Amino acid sequence: MNFDLTAEQEMIKKTIREFADEEVAPGALSRDRNKQFPVDVFKKLSEMGMMGLPFPEEYGGAGADTISFAIVTEELSRACGSTGITYSAHISLGGAPLHLFGTKEQKQEFLTPICTGESFGAFGLTEPNAGSDAGGTRTSAVVENGEFIINGNKCFITNASYAKHLALTAVTDLNNGKKEISAIIVPTDAVGFTIIDNYEKMGLNASNTTELVLEDVHVPVDYLLGKKGEGFKQFLTTLDGGRIGIGAMAVGIAQGAYEKALQYTKERKQFGKSISSFQAVQFKLADMALKIELARNMVYKAAWLKDQGRPFGKEAAMCKLFASEICMEVTNQAVQLHGGYGYMKEYHVERMMRDAKLLEIGEGTSEIQRTVIARLIGC
Repeated sequence: MNFDLTAEQEMIKKTIREFADEEVAPGALSRDRNKQFPVDVFKKLSEMGMMGLPFPEEYGGAGADTISFAIVTEELSRACGSTGITYSAHISLGGAPLHLFGTKEQKQEFLTPICTGESFGAFGLTEPNAGSDAGGTRTSAVVENGEFIINGNKCFITNASYAKHLALTAVTDLNNGKKEISAIIVPTDAVGFTIIDNYEKMGLNASNTTELVLEDVHVPVDYLLGKKGEGFKQFLTTLDGGRIGIGAMAVGIAQGAYEKALQYTKERKQFGKSISSFQAVQFKLADMALKIELARNMVYKAAWLKDQGRPFGKEAAMCKLFASEICMEVTNQAVQLHGGYGYMKEYHVERMMRDAKLLEIGEGTSEIQRTVIARLIGC
């Protein structure tokens, strides 16, 4: 058993940590306040070759592994959760289904612009009445004259305003009352396709979260992604990989909050000495460090299993569940350790706490993760 990162992974970690400290962190507070999407950050990430990190070089990717993707997501999230979720969704939700299920022609046309940064990756699953019950999809796609005609709504979709195309789920048939759900690639500039960006969110304010409205949207039938009727299964597979991204995000935000708290408690003096010298404070910091390390190891294990081509669904659910819940706990304690200053935006930890909450909800709530784990352990 070897816990060392490879030379390539170490290089990626060093590079992206420096980038996060120098290019991402300085503007995090301003972007959160102004709900400003980090376009310039991602232009630089594109120039660094990070936008297609785990995808094949023939489509403009870097051919790296899932652990490298987790490292980049963690480091970006440590500096800015909004940047982290934008990157994670771009790779694991936008690019991954095209890579996993697309034809060679589809990959050349749709995956390549994602890898090169010409388009952001996005993924259309959630609907107003189909959240945890994603099988409750109502968006429909009817075939006429060699085209899909799509009607429906999607909600809480990340990156869509900056995506040139995205894959989404739609009901393509009914068999004895049972829905046949397929995945279809849809250009976002198609006639009848409207993207609405007006959500008022609790956190992750610099990320792009949208509603999609499709009214008689026509796309060619060869934009079907994978096999007809297997869209739901494909997207469940996609979500397994996406949960590694959420887990890495959670580790990153927790690490950032822990670092802020550690620095503050060393500098803050009460009763004539630094508050980090008080055992009550030390125990909080020790627990934070402990849980972050456990979460990181779980994320890396799930990523490693995926890279080995082995089953990883249980571990992905576990890492997402554990990391998101300890992230909420760690950011809460970071605010507490800052005292009244923790409640002030300029100290960053309140932003991290707000950002953390989404991780217990997105890509399957904590309750759904426990359901998935229970099923996979044979309950």
